[in-house]
Amino acid sequence: MTPLIAVAHGSRDPRSARVIAAAVAALRHSRPDLDVRLAFLDLNAPSLDQVLDGVASDGYTQAVVVPMLLGNAFHARVDLPGLLAAARQRHPQLTVFQADVLGRDERLISAVRHRILDAGAHPDDPSVGVALAAVGSSDALANAATTKLADRLASGTTWSGVQICFATSTQPTVAQAMSALRESGAERIVVAPWFLAPGLLTDRLSAAATAAYDRAVFADTIGSHPLLVETMIDRYQQVVERLTDRLVRSA
Repeated sequence: MTPLIAVAHGSRDPRSARVIAAAVAALRHSRPDLDVRLAFLDLNAPSLDQVLDGVASDGYTQAVVVPMLLGNAFHARVDLPGLLAAARQRHPQLTVFQADVLGRDERLISAVRHRILDAGAHPDDPSVGVALAAVGSSDALANAATTKLADRLASGTTWSGVQICFATSTQPTVAQAMSALRESGAERIVVAPWFLAPGLLTDRLSAAATAAYDRAVFADTIGSHPLLVETMIDRYQQVVERLTDRLVRSA
C-alpha cells in the first residue's frame, strides 16, 4: 500500500502541532490499512525531508503527500514541489506524488459550521452573525476566492449574515466584520476560524474580537473533525485512483 504523508505548515505554538497530530491520529484510526506519516514544512519535527528519507529507507517506491493546507498559495505551488524535487534527487527509486490541497472543500465548510454550532449558535437563529476569519494573502484573487466562502457557510441557516475577515493586514479586519454584522442586525456574534489548528494568529483574532465586542464568542478551529479526515483520505484516493487508471491503460 502506498504510504500517505500528511504535510502541515508548522507553528511556533505547541498547540498547533498537538492538534495537527490528533487529526493525523484520527486519520490512522479511520484507515488502519494505510501507512500514515506526519511531516511539517517548517518549525516543527519531523520535517518533510526526514519523513521522505524514512519512507525511502523502508523500501517504498512511491508515496503520496497530502498537503494540510487550506489555500493553494506559495507553500503548495513552490515550497512543497521544491522539497519533493529534492527528495527525488536523493532517492531516485522513490516516486512522490503531491495531492491537491484541502482547499475550500464543502466538507470543511460543514466542519466549520459544526464548530459554530458547538459554540452555542443555532442554525435557525436570525440573531446570530458569523465572522469567518481566514489568514489572508498578498494575492487579491486568493482573498476574493475566500470571500465566496461566506454564502456557502450561511447556506441552510437563517443567520443574519456571515462576513469574511482576515487575521493578517488584509482587510476587512475582524473588528470591521463584526461592525458590519451588528449593523445588519446581529445580536450574537461568533468568530469562526478558517484554520486547521490554533496558534498565534487565532489568539490575535480572539483578542481583537474581544476588544471590539466583548460579547463575541470564539469557535474552535477545524481540528480533528471527521470531515477533515474524510477530505484528507479523499485527496489521497484521488491520486491512487489516477495511478491505478494509468497502470490499467498501460497494461
